[in-house]
Amino acid sequence: MRFEIFTLFPEVFSPYLESSIIQKAQDLELVEFHLHNIRKWAIDKHHITDDEPYGGGGGMVMKPEPIFAAVEDILGSPPDCPVILLTPQGRLFTQEIAWELSQYPHIGLLAGRYEGVDERVRKHLVSDEISIGDYVLTGGELPALVVLDAIIRLLPGVLGDPMAPLKDSHANGLLEYPHYTRPSTFRGWSVPEILRSGNHAEIARWRRAQALKRTWQRRPDLLKGAELSAEDKEFLSNLDEIKDEDKDDRGA
Repeated sequence: MRFEIFTLFPEVFSPYLESSIIQKAQDLELVEFHLHNIRKWAIDKHHITDDEPYGGGGGMVMKPEPIFAAVEDILGSPPDCPVILLTPQGRLFTQEIAWELSQYPHIGLLAGRYEGVDERVRKHLVSDEISIGDYVLTGGELPALVVLDAIIRLLPGVLGDPMAPLKDSHANGLLEYPHYTRPSTFRGWSVPEILRSGNHAEIARWRRAQALKRTWQRRPDLLKGAELSAEDKEFLSNLDEIKDEDKDDRGA
């Protein structure tokens, strides 16, 4: 999979892209990155890429000319692959969207800065807009890295366990179950006996129950879209009954 990254600060990306799983994916030739400094396409001698907003107001706005020139020079006109603008106004990034984007062989990512990009970039150049959360960052570089990381984990061959992406939190609509490793006892806290039993069927059942319980406790909204068996629903219904009993006891 190939990523074209358009940014004013390409140096932000290199340390992360050259580390851990992402570096491994590059070594295996499963993914490649091409960083493009938008300033190189600015037409004036000072390489200016921003200007004051029409109508007044604080901050600066990224100019359309260098952005269009950079993207069209690399990807053609119109671009021959999806071009995603990282912006707080975009659709909220989810694991489902990561799966969707992982199906493309080639993607462009545009990291905005300052007050954002000229509206003509939104309307006539990018094909999608993505936000990683309901907050504002200094620029789109960190969101671009988040999107990259989430997508790359899903590419076949990147992770040692091919089933790992299917077990992650949000992969099946649930948060992931608790994990433990050695030592079996630490500061008096012990690993659940079931995980040391060697009974894989019971371990799988315990993990499913824990994933359901953790989601019910922390993100009950996710349960509405999760695929739940009759056994899952019965388990959750028992949790709801316990919760109601606790409320009654506190009321008493």
